[in-house]
Formats: sequence, C-alpha cells, structure tokens
Amino acid sequence: MAVKEVIRMGHPILAQIAEPVEEFNTLWLETLIEDMFDTMAARDGAGLAAPQIAVPRRVVIFGVQRNPRYPEVEEVPTTVLINPQISVLDDTLEEDWEGCLSLPGLRGRVPRYRRIRYTGFDQNGDPLERTADGFHARVVQHEVDHLDGILYPQRMTDMRSFGYEQELFPDATISPLE
Repeated sequence: MAVKEVIRMGHPILAQIAEPVEEFNTLWLETLIEDMFDTMAARDGAGLAAPQIAVPRRVVIFGVQRNPRYPEVEEVPTTVLINPQISVLDDTLEEDWEGCLSLPGLRGRVPRYRRIRYTGFDQNGDPLERTADGFHARVVQHEVDHLDGILYPQRMTDMRSFGYEQELFPDATISPLE
C-alpha cells in the first residue's frame, strides 16, 4: 500500500497508551497492516508498532528473515499481533543492544526478559499464542512497549551505553540489533 512516515521520540503519540482494536476483518485494519509492513520493509526493520506511524492502536508487526541489519540473529516468524499480552516465563534479564526506527541513528543496551509467552489476535480476530526466547522475545517486548508509551531508553539501566551508532560502532558496516 504505502510507506508511512515514522514519527520520532518526542512526538506525543509515542508517549501515550494505545487503544485496543475492537473490530477485525475491516478494510481499515487491512490497510493499516499493509502500510506497516511496507514501512518496516522500507527501513529494514525487525518490527513496527502502529503508534510509530501515528496510529494509536494496539497493533504490532514483526519478523526477521535474512535481514542485512541482523545477519547473526535467529529468524523471527512474520507476525501480526493485535491487543497483545505478555507473560514472563523466565525472570532472567539479558542486556543487549537495541535501536528503534523512532530514534534513528541511536543505540542502547536494554535489559529484557529472556523467555516470554505472548497472546493476542491476528488480523482476522483469531487467537494467537506463542512462546519466545532470545531475539524473538526481545523484539516482541520492544514492540509491545510502544503500545504502552514506552521507548527503549526508558528501560535502560546505564545511559553510558546509549549513543549514536557511528560513535558507538565506528568500524561497523552493519548496525547492531534494532
């Protein structure tokens, strides 16, 4: 459909709690999801939340297959997740680099739960439930945070590991995880 503008940190929509989706199988929802996938693909993203394109609804998409920005991570299934809920299955926190399309050019080390279960609905309103660990779990937690008005710097415990990619990784040809 269309590549949309990704709003950046500071925009008020990114700081608010998104509203649940009440109706499934609508042209509006189908168009939103297509626009989100087009936008994510255009920026080589691993995920995208509807609030990032200025739509304050509880919709996230994610998926990683051979992505040049993430050459060393395991694949993450392409997923549409609506009205998600996360349950922590292992309270061990792992810290790793994250970035965000709403904070272009920046990276930071963020603690995330190692293993989670997520539930919600697909675009047809069918229930979805999965267990995820590693990078998959990190991506889901990052995207769902957007629905609650949280950006990854708010999760960081040491701001000394927050900065511009070019300064943090001057010799890198490919950026660390986003």
